[in-house]
Amino acid sequence: MREPATPEAAAPGRREGIPLGRIAGVPVVLAYSWFIIAAFTVIVYGPVLHRNNPALGTSAYIVAFAYAVLLLISVLVHELAHALTAKVYGWPTQKIVLNLWGGHTQFESFTASPGRSVLVALAGPAANFILAAGAWLVLTTMPLGSVAEILTNIFMWANFLIGVFNVLPGLPLDGGRLVESAVWKATGSQAKGTVAAGWAGRIIVVALVGWFILLPFLSGSDPDFSLVMITVLVCGFLWMGASASIQQGTLRARLPLVTAAGLSTPAIAVPATASVRDLPGYGAAAHKSMVVCGPDGRPQGVVDPAALASVPEAAAGATPVTAVSFALAPGAYVPEWSKGQELIQFLAQVEGKHYAVVDHNGVVTGLLSQDAVLAAITGKNRRTRRG
Repeated sequence: MREPATPEAAAPGRREGIPLGRIAGVPVVLAYSWFIIAAFTVIVYGPVLHRNNPALGTSAYIVAFAYAVLLLISVLVHELAHALTAKVYGWPTQKIVLNLWGGHTQFESFTASPGRSVLVALAGPAANFILAAGAWLVLTTMPLGSVAEILTNIFMWANFLIGVFNVLPGLPLDGGRLVESAVWKATGSQAKGTVAAGWAGRIIVVALVGWFILLPFLSGSDPDFSLVMITVLVCGFLWMGASASIQQGTLRARLPLVTAAGLSTPAIAVPATASVRDLPGYGAAAHKSMVVCGPDGRPQGVVDPAALASVPEAAAGATPVTAVSFALAPGAYVPEWSKGQELIQFLAQVEGKHYAVVDHNGVVTGLLSQDAVLAAITGKNRRTRRG
């Protein structure tokens, strides 16, 4: 699987696993959660190996752990195929993470197209089918010892199943990019494609639950407990991923509504050296947004209407405008033509909840609030607190 980077994922503060180095320039991280699936594999598959191959004795559990490692290698090759194919198109890869759910390739921002998105997505399953074919050739042409034959057979089937599973047509699986790209190509909207592929992913979850859990119950047989647990875990992960894809597509569809000029309220610039009495339209000033600018003309604060209204008439001339304003974060101003993803990425990098809007000449024309941007993205009006 592959996914774009998020501000949280890109933050360097939290260590999510063990760095394994770089492959073809791509950092590879082994998440701590992988050890959970490794332990699960040993606990569940170890007794099965011991029962089917009594000669192995307790070494059956070592072979089971080797199976977990081979599965890890299969996932790594899968993710590397994504990363290397994306590299052909100049898509920067941030890292590969191997975790409880297999793994994912995390990309930085890039411009995609339906065709390229499909090729990058299907490169992963294709790599697994190649590994499965290679293991099959080894099994059919070379004499192997019992343990080597067991592991090679496991490796073959694991890669085959990983490949088949990932081409299922629904997000977050790689096959979901086929649905996304088809709808994207037909409608011209990637957002609609992502939503459609997310719903396809949910349909796959329902089908898997029906096939592996409900159908055995309806037929009067008891499903295997370990199979039920695996189905529940995998389907839970797929459902969350599909739901996240639907949400992501819905938010992306609203990006054209996010514009600095359209979401800001009109504002004027006032010098930081001014007094309250010097403010334009003093007395009615509380009804207009005013941005305080420093000597260099850059926005540095916003006049607080409540603080302004509290200044007595007699003290207006002696009260500096900076006394009735709150500071803007450094660099908290945006061009009025900023919009969409570009605007959101910029605001994510700047602290504070207010941003001055300036024109081509650097003149303040408006004041943009974080709440207005969030309301446009989510489609929900933010509730205001009353003290």
